[in-house]
Amino acid sequence: MEAFVGALTVFVLAVFLGFEVITKVPPTLHTPLMSGSNAISGITIIGAILAAGAQHTTLSAVLGVLAVALATINVVGGFLVTDRMLQMFKPSRRELPDRQVQ
Repeated sequence: MEAFVGALTVFVLAVFLGFEVITKVPPTLHTPLMSGSNAISGITIIGAILAAGAQHTTLSAVLGVLAVALATINVVGGFLVTDRMLQMFKPSRRELPDRQVQ
């Protein structure tokens, strides 16, 4: 029971700290931060694959597969959001000057 209380305490503190850090990020740093979090999620996928492949118990295998699926969704979604944000900084075709061949 002591291990569970310790793990729960760490989890609650991590959630609180993560929320506080993310809400304080200015909009200009959001895209680089998103790219960094995608890299971390890639590492999470590797850990989830290892957890799923170890198959110590059926529960650990199921949780590992679930972790792989959720981390993959997180990485793909993060890259899509980052790409969409970067597209906002590119000039549109209407803003580009017409080049006429002489």
